Amino acid sequence: MKIFILLMAAALAACSQETFQGSKDLDALIEKAIAEDQMPGAVLWIGHNGRVLHRKAYGMRSLVPKKEPMTMDTVFDAASLTKVVATTASIMKLFEQGRIRLNDPVSTYLPEYRKNGNGNGNGGITIRQLLTHFSGLRPDVDLVPEWHGYETGIRRALMDKPVAAPGERFIYSDINYLLLGEIVRRLGGKPLDEFARENIFDPLGMNETLFNPPASLRARIAPTEKYNGMSEPLRGVVHDPTARFMGGIAGHAGLFTTAADLARFAAMLLNGGEAGGKRVLSPLTIRKFTEPQTPPDTTTLRGLGFDLDSQFSSNRGELFPIGSFGHTGFTGTSMWIDPVTKTYVILLTNSVHPFRRPAISGLRARVATITAAALGIDAQGVALTGYNETAAASAARRNVNRNGGVLSGLDVLAANRFAILNGKRVALITNHTGISAEGKRNIDLMAAGGVKLAAILSPEHGITGKEDHENVADTKDEATGIPIYSLYKGKNRAPNEEILNATDVLVYDIQDIGARFYTYTCTLKNALEAAAKAGKPVVVLDRPNPITGVRVEGPMLQKEVESFIGCFPMPVRHGMTIGEIARMLHGEGKLTNRLDVIAMKGWQRGDWYDSTGQIWVDQSPNMRSLNAATLYTGVALLEYSTNYSVGRGTDAPFEQIGAAFMNGRELAARLNARAIPGVRCYPSRFMPRDSNLKGQTLDGVRFVVTDRERFEPVRFGLEIAVMLETLYPGQMAFEKNEKLIGSRAVIEAIRKKTDPRAIQAGYQEALDAFLTLRAKYLIYR
Repeated sequence: MKIFILLMAAALAACSQETFQGSKDLDALIEKAIAEDQMPGAVLWIGHNGRVLHRKAYGMRSLVPKKEPMTMDTVFDAASLTKVVATTASIMKLFEQGRIRLNDPVSTYLPEYRKNGNGNGNGGITIRQLLTHFSGLRPDVDLVPEWHGYETGIRRALMDKPVAAPGERFIYSDINYLLLGEIVRRLGGKPLDEFARENIFDPLGMNETLFNPPASLRARIAPTEKYNGMSEPLRGVVHDPTARFMGGIAGHAGLFTTAADLARFAAMLLNGGEAGGKRVLSPLTIRKFTEPQTPPDTTTLRGLGFDLDSQFSSNRGELFPIGSFGHTGFTGTSMWIDPVTKTYVILLTNSVHPFRRPAISGLRARVATITAAALGIDAQGVALTGYNETAAASAARRNVNRNGGVLSGLDVLAANRFAILNGKRVALITNHTGISAEGKRNIDLMAAGGVKLAAILSPEHGITGKEDHENVADTKDEATGIPIYSLYKGKNRAPNEEILNATDVLVYDIQDIGARFYTYTCTLKNALEAAAKAGKPVVVLDRPNPITGVRVEGPMLQKEVESFIGCFPMPVRHGMTIGEIARMLHGEGKLTNRLDVIAMKGWQRGDWYDSTGQIWVDQSPNMRSLNAATLYTGVALLEYSTNYSVGRGTDAPFEQIGAAFMNGRELAARLNARAIPGVRCYPSRFMPRDSNLKGQTLDGVRFVVTDRERFEPVRFGLEIAVMLETLYPGQMAFEKNEKLIGSRAVIEAIRKKTDPRAIQAGYQEALDAFLTLRAKYLIYR
């Protein structure tokens, strides 16, 4: 019976390969590369949706000292595939066991790392930064003069000085994985090779994946380089010199494996961590490690360990989408995995045998492209979710030349003749922003369309958006005579029982700005809760997020500092539309009344407001341009400081800052020296006509957004805060801004002059949790 099953499996595999349209092209491509001496031979294994589409051995396994044909069971020096198959997988296991945290400093697990100043304190290197190669460490430890011993290698890694600040830039570094391998050893209680074997390889049946392979496998091992003075090439001895000096076991290199074993590993990742009925890793852990984790101001896209889109991801080809992942190895090995189409491509070569050749990047790319094309995969058809996209990723997802064509929820409802409101008494929560694409007021459209408007309710700044004080009075709409009740009068912040009893449905139509600290969102929350208590349905007319629905930034709002300017735990820049926020408030609040969101038509998450064709109106007295809105989530973080101006009362609110204690030239120069992506600063002088510091001439700094796709406004706000405390210590009362910043831990970090990139890393886990929650309520891709 067992023999029959094996024969059937072989027959099915052969059938799959014969019917795979790309097989002939792949054969021709690899055979041509061998003929051109790009490599002596190769093994290619392609799987898709649980089937083997193509597996074949090509050329020669060995050229010297004698020729040997390549076979499917050839064992390869995996080189840097070690980083993901052994080290990252082991870190994943420790992570889901709760034994390691991504944002912890390295010194938490390697205490001696404190001695060189990299382990903790300001700018301390974190586990996340090791995994993504944003630690700032050099590519490798010094190899001259030659040294030997595992402990010596780890000691050198611990002593190595960074050449860049943590989080500053991508430097592909083996040192990162030397340290991670040692962390696995200390937390796991056994060397990396044993921990990976017991927790990853054995459960998957990867019986020929190991470090320091025994002599019994030597005949099947693909030899690598023949160094000067060596009579024969390396065979069964790791090619990487650092790993070799360390005795063959290191976090960055040293693993030997076969295509069949790597196929088991790839299949496990595609199957949510399960293989052969055994759970090896959690699906959530796999998702966490294979999603983008690099800073959004960089064009390099990496997961935790896994490569997504960088100068090293040639094996993705030109058709597999961003969101797929993999890795390469210096000896000529590579693996690429696409979770959307359930496809993996494993190409193993020993292109360094018997001497080093140019990298086979082009070959890897062509193999992936042929595979994806044969499967009909379109790189533009799969969007990233839950990630702060880089400019490159955003451009790949949308037409950057879009201009117009977006219909708001109001436009959609009007086109449907307000059918959902027919025969119902309506209380409309709105202000001057509630206009159609043609500039007509929602009040007038509804009245003309037969909607029974029983009442109009206005938020902060009143129905005209011009009131800039605490108590906005009730009034009457001049055109229709409908009473307008203020929801920003004294303690009145929600529709009262009298209004609710006189209406059948609440309709909300106000343009949001995309920031947590904007009272219109809290007006919505109060209305939803009041309507739920009264058993009344709510209809929300959705509108664009002016600063896109892609980026999610900043610390989460702590419960202790909630207020009417921030009433729900979300980050400063939430990346949601008002309709999506309504769904979240309703769902997380467990409200039982009916909620209908009238979705927009034509809006994409990457759209800025100027791409929608909708008419811009100043959302509030000091929100006067899209440039101001882009800066707002950062610059406004500190606006409650009484001795400091964010430009309110001038012609450019939120586009400049100033104070009597400030030296504009000095501050602008220091901020520019930080090379903050997407923004430039220059000294200015201004006098607020009203608001804070009215009538005082202030030295200050003005801001120009030069690349809004790369610009991180919340990080910029943190850069301003830390620089103010650095240059003018004690001048800023940061505690007065806790309702805006939302986190007392972030305020404490600012006081300590912590590098803003380290502050970002400190709240990343909470931000990741919000991204997971947010994904449940998103309407648009």
